[in-house]
Order: sequence, then structure tokens, then C-alpha cells
Amino acid sequence: MKIKKLFENWDMKGLKLNLGFVESEWEPQVKDSEAAWEMYVELLTRIATQPLPDNSGMESSALESVYSLFGITRGILRKYGKDSIGFAKIAIIVLNQIVRPFTACWHKLSEEGAFKDRKQCALFRKELKELQVNLKSYMGMLAEIAGVEEISSINE
Repeated sequence: MKIKKLFENWDMKGLKLNLGFVESEWEPQVKDSEAAWEMYVELLTRIATQPLPDNSGMESSALESVYSLFGITRGILRKYGKDSIGFAKIAIIVLNQIVRPFTACWHKLSEEGAFKDRKQCALFRKELKELQVNLKSYMGMLAEIAGVEEISSINE
């Protein structure tokens, strides 16, 4: 499979991708699949991909949960090492181009008291929903790499 096609199949558009990497043929190795499964489980069970109803939950906790994806991903990358380089390349693209802009913006705003303002909280929730669309696509990619059925819509 071509990495570019994997991103396209899961509607992950507008990303800056290294053409040499995304155009090359790639077959997930065992460690790629294991790393993808581990990351899939983390995403499946976090607010990063699950609904945050308007009248429940806390924005600061949701932001922390999204931010924790960096540490989780780093841990998975260390655990599976260079034998999961395909997974690593995909995960790093998603972290740096999808998750980081969201967390960088909202971390600063939260430090400035944004979550004390109802309008800012509403904006955060709106942008979280937009982020969740991309992270659900990422989950689909991970499920495909792991060779498992994508089950995120079971509770919807």
C-alpha cells in the first residue's frame, strides 16, 4: 500500500507530506501493527475521539486528554522502536500537523483564563469536534494497519 493512499482513504487531506515517503510502497510490519493497535486503543477510549456533551465534562480535562497523546505516542514509539518506522512516520505527521496546532493554541488560551469564559468554552468544544473528525480518521488508519475492525461508531 502507498502511505499517500492510506491518508486519502481515510480523508486525511491538507497535510504536508514528504512525497518520497508517501509515494513509496509500504507493508506494515508486525511491530507497526502492534504499535497501531496500542495507539488505536488509546484513541478509542479518550475524549479526543469521543463526544463531549455540551452540558458535561470540563474543557481543561479534555485539553489535557488530547495533550496526553504526545506522551502516549512517544511511549509507543520507544517501546516498538525502529521496527515500527512506518507507524512512527504516520503518528508523527498526525501529532505535528493535526494535534499540535490545537494543543498549542488552547494551552496558551487556557493559561490566560479562556475556560472561565462561556464563549471560549463553546469555541473550544467546536474546535474539539473538528479535531475529532481528523482523529477518528486517524483511528481508522490505525485499525487498518493493525488489521482489526474499526469499532469507534459502536456507541454512536
